[in-house]
Amino acid sequence: MPNSKGRVIVFGILFWYPLAGVTYQFLHYLIALRRLGYDVYYVEDSGRWIYDPQLNDLSPDATANVNAIAPILKQHGFADRWVFRGVYEGGQCYGMSESKLEELYKTADAFLNVTGAQELRPEHLRIARRIYVESDPFASQIKVVKGDEKMIQTLAQHDTLFTFGESVGSADCDVPVEGFKWLPTRQPIVMDLWAGSPLGGDTYTTITTWHNKGKDLEYRGEMWYWTKDREFEKFLSLPAKRPVRIELAATVPQDVATMLNRHGWAVRDSIDLSRNAKQYCEYIRNSRGEFTVARDQYVRPRTGWFSDRTACYLAAGRPVITQETGFSRHLTSGKGLFGFTTMEDIVQAIDAIESDYAGHCRAARDVAHEFFAAEKVVGSLMERAGL
Repeated sequence: MPNSKGRVIVFGILFWYPLAGVTYQFLHYLIALRRLGYDVYYVEDSGRWIYDPQLNDLSPDATANVNAIAPILKQHGFADRWVFRGVYEGGQCYGMSESKLEELYKTADAFLNVTGAQELRPEHLRIARRIYVESDPFASQIKVVKGDEKMIQTLAQHDTLFTFGESVGSADCDVPVEGFKWLPTRQPIVMDLWAGSPLGGDTYTTITTWHNKGKDLEYRGEMWYWTKDREFEKFLSLPAKRPVRIELAATVPQDVATMLNRHGWAVRDSIDLSRNAKQYCEYIRNSRGEFTVARDQYVRPRTGWFSDRTACYLAAGRPVITQETGFSRHLTSGKGLFGFTTMEDIVQAIDAIESDYAGHCRAARDVAHEFFAAEKVVGSLMERAGL
């Protein structure tokens, strides 16, 4: 690897969850690391069955997912630099051969376990530098406090821990920190992937999951929720407040769609939209802006978390109105980007955007460039990890 800063593996969930938001999330890391001069590879080597969007369920057959994602990796210059290996009965190896994967493990200088999805085995632990990148703060910290041995062991297997909860560890953040040191980071965005029209369409949109199950947590006698429907329901009357079109891209039951329509929301299917990376990107580019909420586990404890999808809206030059998590401590808001707590905050943000739409589009792109540009974000992460 001539002139390389080192050989780095990115672990993730590209093939496990082959929808466009995740695709871009990992492309941003891979492209940034390559531009920074690292010899970078993408690996999934897990005992988990993949998620099949056709079935909307788990499956041991990764063929369709591989066929969907491999051409995208090739398009961006990673044709011979990826592997998916299903470490379960009947699982297969795609991409690089198993012998090349084993050689990669022996020669890698570091790995980034992005989202913490890769369970570590002895061959992984022999890699000198092991970096954990947490996209969803709160849950892991609570599990550590409650003595969850599996989570404690997982974190202990890494030497540097990063979190998208940029306020974790600060005095005004209500996330307990015990046993481990967390460093702040945020989602990198490759800006040129999102360049497009200077102005958007006529509809404020977002792309999301309406309801999640199984990730709510009890802590200090309270429930802390990891689902967005509870937050959206607080602002259902928004379309009646201002004459702007608002669309929610979310796969929802018919009764939920009917309820949203009754309140003036347009609805479209998010899984269908997210099966194609180009379509997903164009949907964001053609939006007027984003209106969205954040999960209770990010909002109530003031984590400072910010959405990677929302950062893509900003990079596309689309103004954003998003629920405040404490991110305004770390990002410039009030022009192109607005955090809200109340309905009044949302209405004031819409009025501001509509009074100078072109100016807020430019400001959104500027915010993305200043705070989310991939080389800056990943460069800072690697420097702080000693790489």
